[in-house]
Amino acid sequence: MVKAMKNSEKIIAFITGATGAIGEAIARNIAIDLNYQVVLVVRSENKAKNAINNIREETGNQNVTYKIVDLSNKNEIFQFASEWDKPLHVLVNNAATTPRSRRENKNGIELQFATNVLGYFWMIQAFTERLIQSAPSRIVNVASYWAGGLQIEDLEFKKRNYNNDVAYRQSKQANRMLSTAFAERFTKHKVAVVSCHPGDVNSQLSNDLGFGGHETPDEGASTPVWLSTQAFEKLESGKYYAHKRIEHDQFSQNKKSIEELYDICNSYT
Repeated sequence: MVKAMKNSEKIIAFITGATGAIGEAIARNIAIDLNYQVVLVVRSENKAKNAINNIREETGNQNVTYKIVDLSNKNEIFQFASEWDKPLHVLVNNAATTPRSRRENKNGIELQFATNVLGYFWMIQAFTERLIQSAPSRIVNVASYWAGGLQIEDLEFKKRNYNNDVAYRQSKQANRMLSTAFAERFTKHKVAVVSCHPGDVNSQLSNDLGFGGHETPDEGASTPVWLSTQAFEKLESGKYYAHKRIEHDQFSQNKKSIEELYDICNSYT
């Protein structure tokens, strides 16, 4: 289990996108352990209120709260970080969207890239100091086996015709690559960074991609929850996990491409 900074303190975990099928299941299964304070980082207040009420009722954990943040917006993420004055032991980056037509956020960035990739990137950047101060801590980036096709020269589909499935696969490849990049940057600190494939769950996101799903939300959440609650020493930072074990990740091999992607993400303001 993750250790809090002091025995009297709760272990604090953020879960982004925690009103979706897998996200809420991740939050609920972490909250089962009453040592955890779970914060749902989401966009919809109504959905957030319903989710925390359900989680509190099912787990008995009253330390479940929410923060409203547009995870496609860098300013909102950094504002959230500036206002957060408590430790942060676990960051689960899970929020994702896959609109069927090309859309942009309020800053003109293609929405799927802004949410699925930059949202992860900015959350890690914004809370880096807090994660280091709270160490041992960990970052769990929910990626997917459904990954590939990243075109570094056209991340926002300004040159290609937009296809939400292609954009989604690209974003999940980016999640896995950036997990490797951040793992290397946290080497001197007790902050593990891992990526993982969740289960195949029937959700709004999978439906938007034209799929269903054969696993329950709890089954889909099992690997992210396992990574979020394992003893720090049992995690191998920089690795990609599926089914609660390390799997080979072809996308973590090309260090030059990983650093190029990191620099591009870092250039967004």
